[in-house]
Amino acid sequence: MTRDLIDAADAVALLGVGRATLYAYVSRGRIRAEPDPTDPRRRLYRRSDIEDLRQRKARGRRPEKVAAATLDWGLPVLESGVSLIAEGRLSYRGQDATVLARAATIEATARLLWDCGPLDPFDAPPPPVPSTWGPVLPLLTGLTPIDRAQALLALVPPALPSWRRTATRLWPEAAALVRLIAAAALGQAPSALPVHRMLARAWGLDAEGADRLRAALVLSADHELNASTFTVRCIASTGAALPAALLGGLAALSGPRHGGMTGRVEALFTELERDGDPEHLIAGRVSRGETVPGFDHPLYPAGDPRGAALLALAEPDELTAGLVRAVADLTGQLPTLDVGLVALSRQLRLPAGAAGALFAIGRTTGWLAHALEQAGQNRLIRPRARYVGPMPD
Repeated sequence: MTRDLIDAADAVALLGVGRATLYAYVSRGRIRAEPDPTDPRRRLYRRSDIEDLRQRKARGRRPEKVAAATLDWGLPVLESGVSLIAEGRLSYRGQDATVLARAATIEATARLLWDCGPLDPFDAPPPPVPSTWGPVLPLLTGLTPIDRAQALLALVPPALPSWRRTATRLWPEAAALVRLIAAAALGQAPSALPVHRMLARAWGLDAEGADRLRAALVLSADHELNASTFTVRCIASTGAALPAALLGGLAALSGPRHGGMTGRVEALFTELERDGDPEHLIAGRVSRGETVPGFDHPLYPAGDPRGAALLALAEPDELTAGLVRAVADLTGQLPTLDVGLVALSRQLRLPAGAAGALFAIGRTTGWLAHALEQAGQNRLIRPRARYVGPMPD
């Protein structure tokens, strides 16, 4: 029985209904059921479907409750054709991300996400080094790659607003920005090389290592409406230039509950290297009521496929494998993309912060896809607040 499959007794207990009502929900397609692999006569039910149904029943029909819930892993809030998370899988415009990661480059993935068709905006030469970077680069050596990229992107010369510009005209600018973000994260000049090879050269990796970086970038490219992507779309909806939208994405990504999670996972591995015993370390955290960073994703009850794919690529050492086992045994939680990125970075002996850099560079392509899509919709994102403060006289 997987973590997302429960039996009928648990299902009716969670829903607070009788078995007849449970079977009615199944017949109407509101709850998915599957045969029990250990006993074909029994049926198991999707916990995630039951939790969704419980939330909807709790909200009732009050529109303000529905709207409030959409901002907390809730119902979809806008239409997008960029990526889909469903059935435990992540797809980019209908193509499974883990399958794409086997061979596609981040440039090819960008063209897919941007819906470029046969056109390749990466055919152009790399953008020149902005003249404003030279004086400040020596001052940024102590920053993380994400912080350095944010600082240098702010110094890129102003671009034209995206408002009323077609996607076709924005694609070359978007391709240049992908190269600029990679260069800024490394603190060097943009390159005409594919991004994964540029990173491999900077980090002293061979062709096999470069190929693993390629896969990590593709798996990081997009993830629907996470906090940074929603921020990018809000900025793009104002008609702002693409660099402005990316700055918002980078700022949101730096938080410890989003892209900064890779830093927390790196700290966990440092703690694990000191302790040496994964089960002892995780048991201590559980007994103190602490969470384990980088494990358990609400959108993947059966496990994050990106994390699983990266861990397979990383060929984890015994310490990493022991950590994954200990967390699964003691909490039932499975590794996310963040753990996979850090495990791969450790296996390739990349510098501190490299996992976050891979995340940010790969995600830049998805941010740009959403910015382009939002600009094409020509609609301002402007939700309303439900006021809970003191009323005026």
